[in-house]
Amino acid sequence: MSVAIIGAGIGGLSLGLCLHKLNIPFKIYEAVNEIKPIGVGINIQPHAVRELFALGLQKELDSIGIRSQEVAYYSKQGDLIWSEPRGVLAGYNWPQYSINRGDLQMLLYETLKDRMGSDLIKTNFTLSDWKEEKSGLEMHFINCKDGTHIASEKSIIMIACDGINSIVRARMNPTESSANWSGIMMWRGTTKVPKYLSGKTMVMVGQKIQKFVAYPIHEFADGDILLNWICDLKAPKGYNWTRQDWNAKGELRELWPSFKDWNFPWLDVASIIRNTKDIYKYPMVDRDPLDKWSDNRVSLLGDAAHPMYPIGSNGASQAILDSAFLARCIERHGVKEDALIDYESIRRPVTNEIIKKNRLNGPDEILDIVAQKAPNGFSNINNIMSHKELGMIAENYKTIAGFDAHTLNLSNAIMD
Repeated sequence: MSVAIIGAGIGGLSLGLCLHKLNIPFKIYEAVNEIKPIGVGINIQPHAVRELFALGLQKELDSIGIRSQEVAYYSKQGDLIWSEPRGVLAGYNWPQYSINRGDLQMLLYETLKDRMGSDLIKTNFTLSDWKEEKSGLEMHFINCKDGTHIASEKSIIMIACDGINSIVRARMNPTESSANWSGIMMWRGTTKVPKYLSGKTMVMVGQKIQKFVAYPIHEFADGDILLNWICDLKAPKGYNWTRQDWNAKGELRELWPSFKDWNFPWLDVASIIRNTKDIYKYPMVDRDPLDKWSDNRVSLLGDAAHPMYPIGSNGASQAILDSAFLARCIERHGVKEDALIDYESIRRPVTNEIIKKNRLNGPDEILDIVAQKAPNGFSNINNIMSHKELGMIAENYKTIAGFDAHTLNLSNAIMD
């Protein structure tokens, strides 16, 4: 075996599919006993969709996701600040998808099993330790429930795709502190509602300390949509944010006072929140950019390498791009340290800049600028910010994140 992948999330499974396409042997080790869909809605930007299409997943993505048509920013009074088309309507050669994270993970998982068989994905394997040998690595795995030793396995290189609380990252950076909290808590849910605006619009409403984000992730036969929504709120001093669990339950009372009056002609936010059966909460956290991802035969990918605030709809997309670049680097250099050095030199500067930009609120800074200049609303946005200023903020983020339409359309998919 040549490449060991630690973690069967979106990053790890995408890497597996990329390596399979290039005929590079690998095996995936996942800590949970059974891979099940978790999480709610995410967006996959055109630069990452391009790679998934190159892996042969266009039909499947269309069957489980929504091709986003528009993003629109509104003040907390419900006034339109800025809107722009998305995906192919914005001139891209590829769409943007709004999709359930668990559905995407299961699509990647089932596709990999169909193409390679289930034996290459080992579940209930929690990495406990590893050591370097002359010819590669020896990895030790335990049962996460009782800590008993399960197996020791060998690889030439190891890629950690084990998320923001990565075991591998922690060992490589023993002095790193816990995740950085922004002071914002996020409440999430999904609700069946009638279509609004274009029917495939993502909306951002309010400002950083009190924001509502929503987009459809499924269309029902009766024409209604399943709306994925997120409410961001600045937490009071002393709030206990330390539980980083996507399945942590939230309570309506925690966010209701801040959004109970948000009923706009184009969307009744309060009703959507009130009618949601299951509400979940999660702290908005990231980690500081690293000066180094790789240590000899070991490297990081996805949230293990660059966990970022979920702003700009970019986290999962960057993990998919990591996977494509890493696979090509291994193809070019062989299964050895040179491939990891090349991969890191390409990807780390880009993702470190996105982490920094997201801390400044990414493209959503439009909301804060307008809220500061017009706290009581406005009658004409051009009196607050020009169309040119608004467009420049949006385009600047796309350039930093690597998906401005002109540049992207001039290049081929990494995995083509």
